[in-house]
Amino acid sequence: MQVKIEESWRQVLQPQFDAPYFEILTSFVRRAYQQGIVYPPGPYIFEAFNRTPFNNVKVVIIGQDPYHGPNQAHGLCFSVQPGVAVPPSLVNIYKELSQEYNANFLARNGDLTHWANQGVLLLNATLTVNAGQAGSHQGKGWETFTDAAIQALAAQREHLVFLLWGSYAQAKGKVIDRRKHLVLEAPHPSPLSAYRGFFGCNHFIKANEYLVQHGQAPIQW
Repeated sequence: MQVKIEESWRQVLQPQFDAPYFEILTSFVRRAYQQGIVYPPGPYIFEAFNRTPFNNVKVVIIGQDPYHGPNQAHGLCFSVQPGVAVPPSLVNIYKELSQEYNANFLARNGDLTHWANQGVLLLNATLTVNAGQAGSHQGKGWETFTDAAIQALAAQREHLVFLLWGSYAQAKGKVIDRRKHLVLEAPHPSPLSAYRGFFGCNHFIKANEYLVQHGQAPIQW
C-alpha cells in the first residue's frame, strides 16, 4: 500500500503513524487490497487530507464509510467521481442547497472536489472498505486515526465549522470545543432520516455566515 499524505497533515498525524495500532491497520489494509477489490483505489485513501491541507481547513463534514460500489469512492465523503450516478444522500444534500440558495444544485454531478479545494475537509471515519461490504473495515484502527485528525483540528485551529449529520458523526464530534468552533448538528441526509430535520437545517448558509464573521471567504457550494 504505497500512499502519500500531504505534508502538513503528516506532521500533525505523525504520532498516529508511529503508533503500534497503525502498523497493524496498515498490514490489514495492504492484505485487503492484495486479496480482493477495496475502495477507494489506493492512491485516494488519503485524498481528503491531500486536497485540504491542515491550515486550509474551514469546514469539516464527517461521513462514515467510503461508498462500496464500483467507481464511486474517491476519498472524499459523500462525493462520487464524475459520470457516476449521484447517491441518494448527496441528492438530498443538493436538495437542501437548492432550497437554501434558491438555485438548482440537482443538475450537478456528484464530484465534491471543488468543496475540498476550498477548505471543506470531507472526512470519512473509515478510509477503506471491501467492495460490496459496507462497514467491512470498521473497528480496524481507522476510527482512531480520524479521531486524532478531528481532535487536532479542534485543538490547534479556531473558528472552524463542523457539520455533524447523524448520530455517528455527532458522537465523533464530542471532542470539539464549541466555544472555539461552530458545531451544527442535524439528522443524516439519508432518505431514511433527511425528513426528520436535515431538510431546512440551513447549515450551508449558517456555515458561510460564520466564516465571514471571522474574516474568512465563504465556501462557493
